[in-house]
Amino acid sequence: MTDINETLAQRQQTHGSFESHAAICQELKHTIQLQAGWNKLSSSQRESLDMIAHKIARILNGNPNVHDHWHDIAGYATLVAEQCVEKERE
Repeated sequence: MTDINETLAQRQQTHGSFESHAAICQELKHTIQLQAGWNKLSSSQRESLDMIAHKIARILNGNPNVHDHWHDIAGYATLVAEQCVEKERE
């Protein structure tokens, strides 16, 4: 079993400090949510954008060369893109 402090130390190396990550992430989300189009989005679209903002904050705050950050952004976008295709078929 991994000690939580060990896990937190590892995460700080890839994600940067939690406080600065939180500040970047909240600013990005705030900017996104202020846009008129926010109210037109489904729950899935909103959550996807929130998670993409979260991953962007990790990239800006921590190690930008962590593959997982970029891979996750593509994954969240793909989930919504697939839903859009399904709606177009209806």
